[in-house]
Amino acid sequence: MPSARPRILYVTDLAYQARGRRYCDEDIHLTSRLREEFDLALCHPRDAAALLDAFDAVVVRNSGPVLEYQAAYEAFRERAAERGTRVYNQLTGRADMVGKQYLLDLTTAGFPVIPTVDRVEDLHRLPVADEYVVKPRLGADSAGLRIVPAGRVPEALAGTGELLVQPRVDFAYEVSFYFVDHDYQYALHAPHPDRRWQLEPYDATVADLDFARRFIEWNGVDHGIQRVDACRAPGGELLLVELEDLNPYLSLDALDEPARDAFVAALRTALRRLLATPEPPRRP
Repeated sequence: MPSARPRILYVTDLAYQARGRRYCDEDIHLTSRLREEFDLALCHPRDAAALLDAFDAVVVRNSGPVLEYQAAYEAFRERAAERGTRVYNQLTGRADMVGKQYLLDLTTAGFPVIPTVDRVEDLHRLPVADEYVVKPRLGADSAGLRIVPAGRVPEALAGTGELLVQPRVDFAYEVSFYFVDHDYQYALHAPHPDRRWQLEPYDATVADLDFARRFIEWNGVDHGIQRVDACRAPGGELLLVELEDLNPYLSLDALDEPARDAFVAALRTALRRLLATPEPPRRP
């Protein structure tokens, strides 16, 4: 008899080379565990649009920076919308899924985020600093990021329309909070600012989680894994660095076995919940 198990297309780039991380190891582990419950096939992001019709849902995981396959990604989104495909993460994210505009929006709205502007005439809105971070509006994985002395920021920013600027924050450490759907799972931090991906478990406080949940609620992604990256500023407060809502690396290798098992269980539950929902309406 044919299998009645749900069919999931798992989108990943196992060959992607990331600094300080092995994306492929994480996806090999996750897919080995998800296969216990689902019929699973892996594909490269460039192949996803052509294959998704044969599956009940698509899971987008460590697929690498979209800039490396922009046309294929847009074709995938278009095809998924046309046929009403269940996609995890759902494709309605307002954060990194659509670029860095959200850093400007959150700054304007008064959220606790590293202040961000994109125009020379708005530089006065930023705190005074010796150095500033200039990065592409559509950047990913630190591609194109530069540290610029204060006196050269107007020159770096002028006339492009594609760059953002932030003060360089002398933070104590970075910390990331991981959520499955809207449920908090774990936190990891990099105690040494110069070693971003040497992560250790972090015991999040109630205030820390209140901070992280503000961004999860703002983003409104009901089905998906999200990572809230923050830094501990000199005044002791947390400031948002990034809200990753497309394909966040999970650093599962930094967790002990019970914590990894708990994450896998949460992801399975989330996928069952997604599969139990009606497919989104097909686009006319």
